[in-house]
Amino acid sequence: MLDTLEWSIIGRTLLSYIVIVIIFRLMGKREIGELSIIDLVVYLMLAEIAVFSIEDPSSHLLHFIVPMVILLIIQRSTAFLSLKFPKLRNLMEGKPSIIINRGRIDEHQMRRQRYSFSDLQQQLRENGTKSVQDVDFAILETSGELSVFEKKDTADGSSGFVPPLIIDGEIQQDVLDELGKSEPWLRSQMKRHGHPDIHSISYCTLDKNHDWYIDRKDER
Repeated sequence: MLDTLEWSIIGRTLLSYIVIVIIFRLMGKREIGELSIIDLVVYLMLAEIAVFSIEDPSSHLLHFIVPMVILLIIQRSTAFLSLKFPKLRNLMEGKPSIIINRGRIDEHQMRRQRYSFSDLQQQLRENGTKSVQDVDFAILETSGELSVFEKKDTADGSSGFVPPLIIDGEIQQDVLDELGKSEPWLRSQMKRHGHPDIHSISYCTLDKNHDWYIDRKDER
């Protein structure tokens, strides 16, 4: 027969499992590879708290449940603030980096991200890409994954990838620089298309055929 201590450990294990599952559900759906730094820290701390709860049956359960709830509040608050303030999101999660731009390797970006040619070759192989020569764009995501757009994806030999000029009301200056355009030029184009307020635009692109895609923020 199990004694009181063993039943306590079993009960705490089940309770910790249920609480963590509920918290994970409330945190939102993300693949493990897509976790932000904040999410990853919260996950690790939740696991540590659960272990302490099981290893110390003499302590009160609230001593472990309360910190878990606090971590949930922190995660939800930072997620909300990140949606409202793109600069804060970039500070906390970083921004994707274009490692290969129109077939050319950007070594400056690689040095900034401490990303080696060995890393590049490995992730290209993982994407099924045989040669760097086949790549039009390669983007190092904030999760560490490499998104690859090969030249053979379209009839004209390009990947068809169109970098965004505006994301969530924020002008992407690096993309403008690549196109040889300026911020005043972009603002004038938005006014011509009936969008004088840049902050009201959620997403904007300009493809090689000079076709604009402009999506306004949902004001509801």
